[in-house]
Amino acid sequence: MLWVAVAWSLFQLWYASPLPFVFGFGILNDTEARAIHLGFALFLTFLAYPALRSSPRDRVPLLDWVLAVVGGFAGAYLFLFYVQLSGRPGQPTTLDLVTGTVGILLLLEATRRALGLPMVVVACVFIFYTFAGQYMPDVIQHRGASLTKFLNHQWLTTEGVFGIALGVSTSFVFLFVLFGTLLEKAGAGNWMMQISIALLGHLRGGPAKVAVVSSALNGVVSGSSVSNVVSGGIFTIPLMKRTGLSGVKAGAIEAAASINGQIMPPVMGAAAFLMVEYVGIPYSEIVKHALLPAVFSYIALLYMVHLEAIKMDLKTIPQRPTPARERMLRMGLGLSGSILAVCIVYYGIVAIQAVFGGAAPPLLALAGVALYVASVWYSSRYPDLALDDPNAPILELPRAWDVTRTGLDFLIPIAVLLWCLMVEQMSPGLSAFWATVSILGIVATRKPLMAVFRKENLAASVRAAWDDLIDGLALGARNMIGIGIATATAGIVVGTITLTGLGLMMTELVELISGGNVILMLILIAAISLVLGMGIPTTANYILVATLMAPVVVDLGAQAGLPIPLIAVHLFVFYFGIMADITPPVGLAAFAAAAISKEDPIATGFQGALYSLRTAILPFVFIFNPAILLIGVDTWPQTIWVATVSLIAILLFSAATMNWFVTKSRLWESAALLLICFTLFRPDWWLNQVSPPYEELPASEFLSAVAQTPADGRINFVVEGVDLMGEDVRKTVNVPLGDPGEPLERLRGIGLTITQAGDALMISNVDFGSYAKRIGLDVGYDVVAVLRKADQPSSLIPIGLALAATAGVAGLQFARARKQLDRKETGPAG
Repeated sequence: MLWVAVAWSLFQLWYASPLPFVFGFGILNDTEARAIHLGFALFLTFLAYPALRSSPRDRVPLLDWVLAVVGGFAGAYLFLFYVQLSGRPGQPTTLDLVTGTVGILLLLEATRRALGLPMVVVACVFIFYTFAGQYMPDVIQHRGASLTKFLNHQWLTTEGVFGIALGVSTSFVFLFVLFGTLLEKAGAGNWMMQISIALLGHLRGGPAKVAVVSSALNGVVSGSSVSNVVSGGIFTIPLMKRTGLSGVKAGAIEAAASINGQIMPPVMGAAAFLMVEYVGIPYSEIVKHALLPAVFSYIALLYMVHLEAIKMDLKTIPQRPTPARERMLRMGLGLSGSILAVCIVYYGIVAIQAVFGGAAPPLLALAGVALYVASVWYSSRYPDLALDDPNAPILELPRAWDVTRTGLDFLIPIAVLLWCLMVEQMSPGLSAFWATVSILGIVATRKPLMAVFRKENLAASVRAAWDDLIDGLALGARNMIGIGIATATAGIVVGTITLTGLGLMMTELVELISGGNVILMLILIAAISLVLGMGIPTTANYILVATLMAPVVVDLGAQAGLPIPLIAVHLFVFYFGIMADITPPVGLAAFAAAAISKEDPIATGFQGALYSLRTAILPFVFIFNPAILLIGVDTWPQTIWVATVSLIAILLFSAATMNWFVTKSRLWESAALLLICFTLFRPDWWLNQVSPPYEELPASEFLSAVAQTPADGRINFVVEGVDLMGEDVRKTVNVPLGDPGEPLERLRGIGLTITQAGDALMISNVDFGSYAKRIGLDVGYDVVAVLRKADQPSSLIPIGLALAATAGVAGLQFARARKQLDRKETGPAG
C-alpha cells in the first residue's frame, strides 16, 4: 500500500509538471487524468479504511483487496477504454453499464468508510431524486431518468463523477495537500508553532493567542480545518488549559481559529481552488478579494481572546527579563530586517529577469539553491527545535529570533509558492508543482546538509532523509484520499442537477419561501449551507452549495435590483460551508478539538460557534458592501480607509458578542455597539434613506458608459427579457471590464455580444462558461438602462457619528471601570 500511495504522489507530480510536454511522453487529457486520480483514490480507500470497527487493524482482509482492485478498475475505466468510449458517445455497452453500476456502489461504500454516512445519505437522496422525479412536488418535479441514462451521465461523461470537482482535485488540490504534508514533515509546523509562542506567549491570554496565530500560519499552507485542529491543537489546547482557560473554551478557540485557516490566503481551503472554475477568475484575484475578510476575522478572534483573558484574569507566561530599550531595538531590527529581506528578494528577482530574460529561470534556481544551502549552514550552528511537550510547564519563553534562525530555509518553498501564484500568476497547479519540488528538495537534503555542517554521521542522515521523503509522499497521498472521494461523490450531486434541471427549480423554491426578500433569501441559503455541511467536508459542501445555491443568490439578487458581484456570492456560500465545521450538532473541527481537550463536543461546538459569529457576519457584509473585498477600491488611500473602518466595525461586533468592551457591557451598550458596527459596515444604508444610490440612464448611454469605465472597473446595468420558463424578468447586474478599448470588444471580453439597432441594445450571444453566463444573462435580453452612482451626502457623516458614539460608550465604561477599581482598593480598608 505504501508504494501505491507513493506512486499516486509521483503521478500527480508528473501530470502537473511540464515534463510530459518536454519528453513527448505520458501526456494525458483532463478526463484520463481524472480517471487515474479516482482509480488511485478508490484503490487506497479500501486498503486504508477498514469496513467496520470490528475489522482487523493488523492486516487487510481479502475482501478489501478485491474491492480495492475492482474499485481501482472502475475508477480508471475512462482512462483504460478512452479510445473506445470516445468512438461511441451516448451508446454504452453492457460492460460500460456494469462498470458504472459497480463504480457508483463502490464509490458510495468508499465514501462511507472515508467520510462517514452523512455524505452517503446526501448522494443517495440525489440519486433517488433522479429516478423519482415524476413523483416529487410540483415545484421540483421532473420526468425522471432511466438507469442507462443515469449511468451514462454520471460515470461515462464529465457531467457527473468525473466533472469539474474531481478535475480540480486532480489538477492542483492534490499538490497543495502534498506541499503542506511535506512542509510539516520537514519540521515547519513545529517551527511556526514555536515562533507564535515566542511572539505572543508573554501577553495576557498568550497561549490562546498562540493558537490563533499558529492556526493562521498553518492556514497559509494548509486547507483543512480538522487537520489544523489536530496538528496545532495537541500543543495549544493543553497550553491554554495550563494558564487558566477551561477545556471547553480552549477547544472552542482552537476550533474557531482552525476553521479560518480555510479562508486565509494564499493557500485557502481546497474549495477555493474550485472557485477558480466556478467564478472564472484567476486564483490571484480570489486571494486579493479574500484577504481583508480573512485577516480581519483573525484579528477579531485575537481581540475576543484578549477580552476573554481580561474577564478571567488569565496569567501570562514568564519571559526572559530584558530592558525596554533592548526589547524595542530587537523589535525594530526584526521588522526592518524582514522588510529589507523581502525587498532584496523581490527586486533581486525582478532585476535578474530584466537583465537575463529567458536565461533567468536557471540562474534564479541556482541562486535559490545557494540561498537554501546558506540558510541551512546558518541554522546548523544552533540546536534543532525540540517538539513542544504540551504537558510540561513553560518556564521561560524563547526569543523570537532564537526560534526563527533555526528554520529560515522553510520560508523558501512558501516564497516560491507566493511568487508563482501572485507575481508570475501561474496556474495554481503549476505554482503548487514548483513549490512542491522545492520542499521535496528540502526534505531530501536538509538532514544530510546538517550532518555535513555539524560533522555528524552522513550515512544515517541520508537514510533518515530518504525515509522522510518516502513517508511524506505516502502521507500526502493518504491525506488526499478523503478529498478525492469527496469530490467524486459530490460529482453525483452536480450530475443530478445537470440531468434533472434542479438548479432552475431551486431558484423558484427559494424565491417562493423568501418572498423575494434578499435578506431572508441569504439567511435561508446560509442555513442550507450549514445543514448540508453537517459532517461533510468543506470541499464537497462548497460544490453542493455553489451548484445549487450560488446561482439562486445571483438571480434573485439581480431580480431584486441588487447587483451582487459573483465572487461575493461564492465567498458567501464558501464561508458558511466552513462554518458548518464548527456548528453543532455535527461540527467536525469542534469534535476534533473536544477529543484533545477531553470535553463535551456539543458544548465546545456552541462555544466555538459564539466565537465564530464574527466570521459569520462577514459574508452578509460583503454581499451589501463589496468594498471589503476590494471591489471598486482603486487606490491605496481608499484601501487603507476601507480596511480601517471595517476593522473597527468587526472589533466592535466582537466586543458586543462578548458583552465586554472596556468593562462588562450593559445590555443597551451591547445593542449600541451592534448599531455602530452596522453603521460602519453599511454607512450607505443610512444615506440611501435620504437619496437613491444610483441614477438610471437610458440604454442609449450604455456603450459610452462602458467606454468611460476605467481599466478593471465594474459597471451596473439593467436588462429585461423572457426567461426559460416564459416569464418576464428584469435584472440588475454588475460586470467587471478589463483593459480600456472599444466598448463592444470590452463586453466580448466577459462573453457578452451586444447588437445595436438604433437606440435599442439586445444581447445576441452569451459565451458558454463566460462571466456573463454565470451571472444569468441570456440571449434575447434587452439592455434597458445603465446605472450611474448618484450624488449623495458624504459617508463620513454616518461614520463620524458612529465613531463619536463609540467614544461615548467607551467613556461611560471607563468611568464605570474606574469606580469599580476604586471600590476594590478601598474595600479592605473600609
